[in-house]
Amino acid sequence: MTGYGEAASTVSGVHYYVEIRSLNNRYFKSTVRLPEEFAGLEAEFESKLRDRISRGTVTVNVRCTDSSSSAAYEINAPALARYIEQLRSMPQLASEKLDIVSMLHLPGVLQSPTAEEDRLEKARENLLPLLDKACAALIGMREREGETIIADLRDQLSFISTRLNEVRSLAPAVIADYELRLKSRIDTLVRESQANVNPGDLIREIAAYAERTDIAEEIKRLTAHLAQCEELLSGQSGKPIGRTLDFLAQEMLREANTIASKSPDAAISRCSIEMKGAIDRIKEQVQNLE
Repeated sequence: MTGYGEAASTVSGVHYYVEIRSLNNRYFKSTVRLPEEFAGLEAEFESKLRDRISRGTVTVNVRCTDSSSSAAYEINAPALARYIEQLRSMPQLASEKLDIVSMLHLPGVLQSPTAEEDRLEKARENLLPLLDKACAALIGMREREGETIIADLRDQLSFISTRLNEVRSLAPAVIADYELRLKSRIDTLVRESQANVNPGDLIREIAAYAERTDIAEEIKRLTAHLAQCEELLSGQSGKPIGRTLDFLAQEMLREANTIASKSPDAAISRCSIEMKGAIDRIKEQVQNLE
């Protein structure tokens, strides 16, 4: 499911910003982009995302801007003095004018005003609550999209149920129609050839045909799958339902295919084709549902 969320705060002159985007994906995949000095928080960010989101390609962007005086790096005077001393001790450089600005980039001359651990801990305290807020905004947007998807899924399930009821009402007539056609053909053959037909053979043929074309079990299973889908869409479980619905859609398609292959009736075949079309639409939609 697609979604977007963001949150920001300013604490002691430091501006923190967290942005989350999600795109459709059958599985969960996350990308967390943190400032280099806060890279140690990546595992915590991903863990929190997994707790809140179970499906989708999720991208998190984090920015941090320090506009306070504490952002200034401190000059390590002893280290700078040692560099100058060494340069002055070289005869070829003794009379040269030293570029102090360039020397500030020498290793150890500029040092962070606070320890790395302190900066990381401060970032953790401020960024993790922002991540929760951004997640809440993203989930809210995904929920609104989900309501639209669920409404469409219910429409498709209702359509399938209507067509399945048609199949259920047509199924008994298939055997009776075959029996009438078979008896008619046999009567014609008997008149033309004056042969005798054993009634037992006729009954066995009709029974074998009824067994081959019996779709009662398929109708029963498809009805159960429809009921389970509706139960999941009601949200009573409180758990992610996308993958379960995906599996149920595959099972429904299998039953619809079996009904189409077992029944020779044109009306039942038409209903099966229409049901398969609706199930395909369900399969597409549940890929976007968490």
